[in-house]
Amino acid sequence: MSDAKKPSTAEEEYFAREELKRREQTNIKKGHEEREKLKALHWMRCPKCGSELHEVAFRDVSIDRCEDCGGVFLDRGELEQLSGSEDNVIGAILQYFKKD
Repeated sequence: MSDAKKPSTAEEEYFAREELKRREQTNIKKGHEEREKLKALHWMRCPKCGSELHEVAFRDVSIDRCEDCGGVFLDRGELEQLSGSEDNVIGAILQYFKKD
């Protein structure tokens, strides 16, 4: 006959929680690594055609332009810099799309 003790329910629950934490941390790490890979893969690439984007100076703002399809892409805050004051057409468009 074996003298081994049967694990208690509390002990089983503890190890189950620890295993769940370990798996969640592994999944978070994998998700972060996947986002970094995608970022590196798509960095300075045109979302429309996939070609390389080049920075171009326009009205003292550095914008991203695709040489192949001619698309122009702005980073956060660049549209506001280009629009200048809020009482022009671009300013009105900004107000419409601005998050509250």
